[in-house]
Amino acid sequence: MNTAHYDTHGNVAVIRLDNPPVNGLGLPLRQGIVDGIKKAEGDSAIKAVVIIGSDRAFSGGADISEFGTPKMLGEPNLLTVINYVESSSKPVVAAIGGACMGGGLELALGCHYRVSKPDAQISLPEVKLGILPGAGGTQRLPRVIGAEHALNMIVSGAVMPAKMFNGSALFDEMVDGDLLDGALSFAHKVVSENLPLKKVRNLKAKHANPEGFFMFARNTVGAVAKNYPAPLKCVDAVEAAVTKPFDKGMEIEREAFAHLINTSESKALRHAFFAERLTSKIPDVPSDTPTRDIKQVGVIGAGTMGTGISINFLNAGIPVTIVEMKQDGLDRGIAAIRKVYEGRVKKGKMTQEKAEAAMALVTPSLTYDDLKNADLVIEAVYEEMGVKESVFKKLDEVCKPGAILASNTSTLDVDKIASFTKRPQDVIGLHFFSPANIMQLLEVIRGKETAKDVMATAMKLAKTIRKTAVVSGVCDGFIGNRMINQYSREALLMLQEGATVQQIDKAIEKFGFAMGPLRMADMAGGDIGFAIRKRQYAENPNMKKMVVADRLGEMGRFGQKTGSGFYRYEPGNRNALHDPEVDKVVDEVRKELGITPRKISSQEIVERCVYALVNEGARILEEGIAQRASDIDMVYLTGYGFPVYRGGPMHYAEEVGLLNVVRAMETFAQNPDAEPGFWEPAELLKKCAAEGKRFDEYATSKNQ
Repeated sequence: MNTAHYDTHGNVAVIRLDNPPVNGLGLPLRQGIVDGIKKAEGDSAIKAVVIIGSDRAFSGGADISEFGTPKMLGEPNLLTVINYVESSSKPVVAAIGGACMGGGLELALGCHYRVSKPDAQISLPEVKLGILPGAGGTQRLPRVIGAEHALNMIVSGAVMPAKMFNGSALFDEMVDGDLLDGALSFAHKVVSENLPLKKVRNLKAKHANPEGFFMFARNTVGAVAKNYPAPLKCVDAVEAAVTKPFDKGMEIEREAFAHLINTSESKALRHAFFAERLTSKIPDVPSDTPTRDIKQVGVIGAGTMGTGISINFLNAGIPVTIVEMKQDGLDRGIAAIRKVYEGRVKKGKMTQEKAEAAMALVTPSLTYDDLKNADLVIEAVYEEMGVKESVFKKLDEVCKPGAILASNTSTLDVDKIASFTKRPQDVIGLHFFSPANIMQLLEVIRGKETAKDVMATAMKLAKTIRKTAVVSGVCDGFIGNRMINQYSREALLMLQEGATVQQIDKAIEKFGFAMGPLRMADMAGGDIGFAIRKRQYAENPNMKKMVVADRLGEMGRFGQKTGSGFYRYEPGNRNALHDPEVDKVVDEVRKELGITPRKISSQEIVERCVYALVNEGARILEEGIAQRASDIDMVYLTGYGFPVYRGGPMHYAEEVGLLNVVRAMETFAQNPDAEPGFWEPAELLKKCAAEGKRFDEYATSKNQ
């Protein structure tokens, strides 16, 4: 039962919060706290109350399962609960262990006293959801730790150990032993010494120079926050705690909360929050599906991807055997891994001892035979089916039964790769993104015969190596690269139609992408895109050719790696510089194709690129390649630099309005230079637009 358990220990009542896993403050739990306070107040034998959670959490804040439901604001809401606690006629002690975050910390601040384990984790992380603490956090925290410390915590959402605030008014006592015993002992002390009912609201939030401090804070926060309105509202609320009476400060906090929760940025951040938690759920693979032990990993290829992939497992303490065909390549790979760890030590992010321990887990090898005991082998070799075939046939011979064989392919058919083995059920795609040891996204490609326990193992392993895993079915490019292909094609077509390289990238970066499509192509390597296009041209002769990009490829302009692509690059410098040679190529291509260049607006650039993503994403959903629209958004938020404050391409399209998206696509289809059929809306997009449904809502109703 997700509630609060009431018990007595002599003359002290104990209200134990019980809503696993982190004691989210759902409606039943909130009601249980209020009932407990009432019961204690009605019992003359009870002289004090202790509120305590589990070893894992006092409370992690709001119950996310209630978000978007009437229960979220149902009475007693959190403000009501805190009022009951604060106005109790008997002293209430919060006993804090584990996570004490968001509404959990606000509840604790409403108690008369707080005792804590030194390693308890304290934070007000609401800003990460585009809102601010809405139950007094911005008003009470500055009163107990000071305005500067409180503002830093609230604006950053950072998690801090409780021991950092030992000696402040936030905590009355640190408990080294059993938390409940310590809390009961402290409660008995409060009663025996007849200590007053301390209310945080009655304390003064002070600052020696509030006008100067908050002016500085606004300038600093404003420069960093940019597209996020919540941090500046946090400054306003904390300033109110210092300069206004408590009740007026609460009004300002509530007004800011009500405003922020309806902003597009907060909706996008909350969407991303839930989307990330949904990615690990596979409908036909129950959460209790047994997983395979992964104690030893093999990696084929010691290039950029192979070494980056290896570092993920080394960081998690999992031994890795790296196999390369030639000694010099193997030596370069091991040196590259060592360089990463040396860099982390130099920056103070890792101790020398931990770096050496990680390197000790690496076994370099020139033979597949050293993989015979591996539980998982990931190939990271050249992106060509013939090469993959030879690798997987060899792995099938060498690897033990039950070993998972994975391909890091970014576009190729995982089912075909699996067919090269006698164990297709053990084959999976694990598509890491470069640099593999840094990028958060991991596409988990499920083949038609991939076993359920292999899927469960891959998703569990992703958490171990701190990746956001998104499941994809098998198709050319999977989710991310299949969609980015359409996005890039539109950018290249607009380049031919009249836009400049710089204009295209500037428009997309102003929209919020980390990098424009042409800069991104230069960073990824133009040779990769060139090879993919040539393969696609062969498979689909009617496909419209990207002549400018192909011409640059023929010239050997492959981006940063060659010093020239859509831009030019000076040695040792990754800054993209304008190159008149590219302008010349563009002009020549336009003349060859008979195109009279026209002015293209930034709005058209953004809409054509982003709506190309959306339309292909809808097709991917139709085909069952992606499980849900929010999974597609997570691919783009964690792997392609889509602006987080816009929530991902599918969420963004829904916020714009799917009817408006379809309308714009109809306009683009009238462009005489458009590829025939390209702007035909996907059936799912048309249905959702016509019926006023969101993508995942339609999929849910269709399956009911």
